[in-house]
Order: sequence, then structure tokens, then C-alpha cells
Amino acid sequence: MDVTDAHAAEEHTGPSADLKAAARRLLEPLGAAGLTPETVAGAAGLTVPEAEAVFPDRDALLTALVIDAYNASGAAMEEADRDAREAGATAGARLLAVTRALRAWSFAHPGEFTLIYGSPVPGYHAPPETVPPASRTPGVLAGIVRAALEAGELTPPRRPVPGPPLLLPEAVELFGGLPEAPFADLIERGIVLWSNLIGLLVFQVFSRTHDSVRDESAFFDYAIAVAAEGIGLAVPAAGGSD
Repeated sequence: MDVTDAHAAEEHTGPSADLKAAARRLLEPLGAAGLTPETVAGAAGLTVPEAEAVFPDRDALLTALVIDAYNASGAAMEEADRDAREAGATAGARLLAVTRALRAWSFAHPGEFTLIYGSPVPGYHAPPETVPPASRTPGVLAGIVRAALEAGELTPPRRPVPGPPLLLPEAVELFGGLPEAPFADLIERGIVLWSNLIGLLVFQVFSRTHDSVRDESAFFDYAIAVAAEGIGLAVPAAGGSD
């Protein structure tokens, strides 16, 4: 086993994996703010010094959990998009597939979803190494929107956003450059779509829609179809079951 394989194996076994698994189990009952060295070490069957040898403080552990959560949720979307593309799906069908995948991951991992999309953890500031994993979700969405644009699957907006672009260079780079008219504001509209997706998931994971609609899965599909209209993309919304 070479050094790379050894490091990869350590990610899935040993004290680091045990501590992260214990912390994930504690996220729901305690919240991220309740992850102390004592509680996590005890849940992992380790002493506090053993835990601190791996994660020196709470923030180091939270960063590891944040990175894992972004990578896992992003990977779920990427896998769904790969399957949809291999099946010859339209961009609209791809969008529905990847958003459903993120929804499924969010409901299966509510503690981790709350960690990355819920209220900020008091005193914790995510370091730069969390940015690439966090970019996987908007990266999947951007790839689908770019593919829809190139395939001629988008309807031009009825009212372009006025004024100069409202974008940071990183957003333009992620999308692959500024689109030309009549889609010059497509990246801004894509960010709105992304925001709508996360807001919708917050409502559903935290049970904000269960007393308003009789089928939350079907409503999710409907909401994604409505949000996609903002970028001129037709999404084949279908019924749900919960």
C-alpha cells in the first residue's frame, strides 16, 4: 500500500472516522454547538486527549464535518446527473434528477444538512478549504444550465435584469463565462434558482410545508419546475409520494 492508499484508508477507519461518525450521531440531538471534545470523545469510545490528537478543537472537527457533508451531497447530485445524462435526459429532466437527489440526501442526513444550510454555528467561521466542496452543488446546477443554453433548451427572459452584471468573478468562472444577450443575466438567474432550491429544502427538512400541502414530494417537483421558469427551462414535474 502506497502513501496515498494509506491516507485514503485512514479516512474510513481509525480515530478520525470514529470521531466523525460519533459527531454525526450527535448533530441531531445536540446540534453543532453541542459538539464538545468530551461529548464526541465519549460517544466514539475515546479519551479526550485521543480525540484532541486528531481534532485539536471543536472548529477542526466542524470543518471536517462540513467538508464531508458538502462532498457527500455534491456527490449525490453528480451521480444523479451522470445517470440522467447517460439516459439521454433533457436539461430539465437532469435538473429535476439532481434536485431530487439533494432532497433525498438532505432527508437522510438532517443533522448534516442543518450543519451546512441551517443557522450559523456561534463562533465558527468556515475556513477556505470548505469552499471547493461547497462549490460542488452550484457547480452541478451551473453545468446543467450551461448545457441547456448550448442545446437551445432555454426560453429568453421576458424582462432581463436591468443594470450591469451583479456577479463576482468566481461565479462567472464557475459558469464558464458571461452568456450573450438575450441570456446576459442567466448567471444571476441561476443563483436565484440555487437559492430557491436551498430555501425549499430548508422548508421541507424543517417541516415548514407539511401542514400546507398534502404531498411534499410532488410539491417539491412543482416548486423546482416553477423556479426553473426563471431561467427559461422547462422541467417535467411529476407526482410524489410523501
